[in-house]
Amino acid sequence: MTDSPAGERRSGPVAPQLRLDELLEGLQAQIAQVRATRDRVHTLLDAVLAIGSDLDLDVVLQRITESAVTLVDAQYGALGVVGAEGRIRQFITVGMDEETIGAIGHYPEGQGILGLLIREPEPLRLADLGRHSASVGFPEGHPPMTTFLGAPVRVRDQVFGNLYLTDKRGGAQFDAEDEAVLRTLAAAAGVAIDNARLYEDSRRREQWLAASSELTRSLLSGTDPDQVLHRIATTVRRLAGADLVTLAVPFEGGDELVIEAADGDGAEQVRGLVLPATTLAAKVYDSNQRVTSGALSGEQQAGGGSAAQIDLGPGFLLPLGGGEHARGVLQVANLSGGTEFSDATMAMIDGFADQAALALQIAEHRREAEQLMVLSDRERIARDLHDLAIQRLFASGLTLNSVLGRISDRPQVAERVQRVVDDLDDTIKTVRGTIYALRERDRSDGRGGLRAKLLAETDQAARTLGFAPALRMTGLLDTDVPADHAEQLVAVVRETLSNTARHAHATSVEVTAETDGTRLRLRVADNGVGVDPAVSRRSGLDNLRRRAADLGGSFVLSPNEPTGTVAEWTVPLPARVEA
Repeated sequence: MTDSPAGERRSGPVAPQLRLDELLEGLQAQIAQVRATRDRVHTLLDAVLAIGSDLDLDVVLQRITESAVTLVDAQYGALGVVGAEGRIRQFITVGMDEETIGAIGHYPEGQGILGLLIREPEPLRLADLGRHSASVGFPEGHPPMTTFLGAPVRVRDQVFGNLYLTDKRGGAQFDAEDEAVLRTLAAAAGVAIDNARLYEDSRRREQWLAASSELTRSLLSGTDPDQVLHRIATTVRRLAGADLVTLAVPFEGGDELVIEAADGDGAEQVRGLVLPATTLAAKVYDSNQRVTSGALSGEQQAGGGSAAQIDLGPGFLLPLGGGEHARGVLQVANLSGGTEFSDATMAMIDGFADQAALALQIAEHRREAEQLMVLSDRERIARDLHDLAIQRLFASGLTLNSVLGRISDRPQVAERVQRVVDDLDDTIKTVRGTIYALRERDRSDGRGGLRAKLLAETDQAARTLGFAPALRMTGLLDTDVPADHAEQLVAVVRETLSNTARHAHATSVEVTAETDGTRLRLRVADNGVGVDPAVSRRSGLDNLRRRAADLGGSFVLSPNEPTGTVAEWTVPLPARVEA
């Protein structure tokens, strides 16, 4: 009995000790959980700081995706930016190498589970995304994925895109804490995206204002309009970050467009390309409405166009200038596989195009005023030549003629006087020809005859050629050539001289237009490099042949001697009906 109390004292504290160990283990687990939560909060704060430390939108989107993958310990992550009509227009991925991305072939457009989040922008957790009723499976080459966590990213109550996370590491499933962390990150991402977009808009507006100011100064300083068109194309490409920009303008008096300026990939290939009325650009020109496409080369364009020459992807076309009549059509495009253009970019280019059209109109009015002064001077010079020079020369000739009768007995003197009379006659003819040319150039408003229009075309071509082409006109071009034939001839002259300026590298060009009342013939000869035999097809030459064939004529291209090319365009004239 004496041993019992001691035994009790030895065995009594065992139960409290076990209880204390359990409490300590629980406390340690809670401390570990608190530490893990603290670390995760710190990681979340670091992620928020990281995504908000840059104002470049592309960099911000990439950091958001990388931070989401790190926070929820996922193997794969993506951020899909939602575009028009609920389609994914940009897809940023993390966890896939370039080889895997290349094997997939293309990014998703918003089908299956991804489309479900677009239609119903609420957080979504799945243990096996392949078993969901909205799943459509993976494309060939896509890595297998099981667990899924998605959350929308909102910018000012508008869904900007969705975060997609798959395959939590360690084989675990995404839990409610992962969802809460992702929702917090998505909220912070919305603020960062909004700031980046505001910065991008302000920078874009600054670029737009600078470009508009530079363009206006160029136009008002007297820069050649053709150079201004090229500058517009270059500026638009830089503002939009596009792969190719083209600017098509209408042929005078026709329903076709020609790409007058181009900048970017394949610009040389499409510059000078004639766009018939069936092309998308011609439809934009007629409707005066902007057209957007996700794949320009996939559009139905019976007449071809630049999208038929180059594999173009997303892009848009808009008229240059609003109102009742556009001055041309701008096409802004990326190559196939490129990203779509944002609404902000299209709005900026639209505004710049209106500004450019207004500047062009102001510059045209200024040039017209300057031209009016030149025409007034020409009229005064022509009047002075007619009223003073010709009359005095004619009077001198009559005086010498009267002298001839008095010196008939001195044949040598009479012969010398006769030569002077003949020289005076030639001088009178030359002065009359100069007066005629001055007054023909005055009729540059499009209502003049064929001779005046040909003179205007060669004057215009001198700006791009760098020299004035020689022009010879024979026959009754103003009276014997019908209006439709004259219109086609002017268009052929314009296109032929344009081709010569772009490709021939010539130093002289001779243009001959003649008619004998039964046929109309145009001959354009240059001393350039000639036609490259490796080029089997040129759309411009095909267009010239078509213009001749439509009138029952022919177009022949042959080498010039010793160098260069001769283009001959011949069409019959309709028989004249005698009254």
